[in-house]
Amino acid sequence: MTEALWALGRGTGVAALVLFTAAVVLGVVTRSGRPLAGLPRFSVTLVHRNVSLFATAFLLVHVVALLFDPFAQLTLLDIVVPFFGDFRPFWQGLGTLALDLTIAIALTGMLRRHVGRRVFRAVHWGTYLLWPVALAHAIGNGTNGTDAWFLALAGLCTVAVVASVAWRLSTRFVQLGTRRRPRATPRDLGSVPPTGWTPTQRTPWADTPTTPPAVARPVPSRPVERLPR
Repeated sequence: MTEALWALGRGTGVAALVLFTAAVVLGVVTRSGRPLAGLPRFSVTLVHRNVSLFATAFLLVHVVALLFDPFAQLTLLDIVVPFFGDFRPFWQGLGTLALDLTIAIALTGMLRRHVGRRVFRAVHWGTYLLWPVALAHAIGNGTNGTDAWFLALAGLCTVAVVASVAWRLSTRFVQLGTRRRPRATPRDLGSVPPTGWTPTQRTPWADTPTTPPAVARPVPSRPVERLPR
């Protein structure tokens, strides 16, 4: 039973790290408003949300499995307050800090309508702190943290996150909702500007009514009746 809990704790921890990596990358793509692999924008948002939920679920299983494992020696205080554990307190404390950040981000996500958009975005920025803390915890505290296969996996995750964050901070990144539409030209309006008109000037025909003026219709004349002689 002890070996099964230890294996479950290690497996769910690795899975949570991979899923959190995918959540960070998908979060950047969602913020840009661009499709991904043929998926429309709303599908990318839905995938990002589901991946984040799965990552949180794997993280909770990881913590619960190690909580009941006698080798890990975790207590309820260790999973809430960081850097108070008996086994590798610093690296274990990083895992506790990652768990606290995950809970804060998940709660603000579920209460987004109540806490407001600004609070949600401010707490959501903690994801960029959560990921490196979780990676450091996995390498420093994990049983397979220094194995070649895990270091290779951690390297791939690092490349994916660093590339997405670099794109997020670059000038080529256009945030959703900030794209400017091209300014309408006189040709688009279906009219030709007068000579000497520049795009910064107000069009002289802007106040001109678009409906043609009403044309007065002639009143038919009545035939003149002739009186009898």
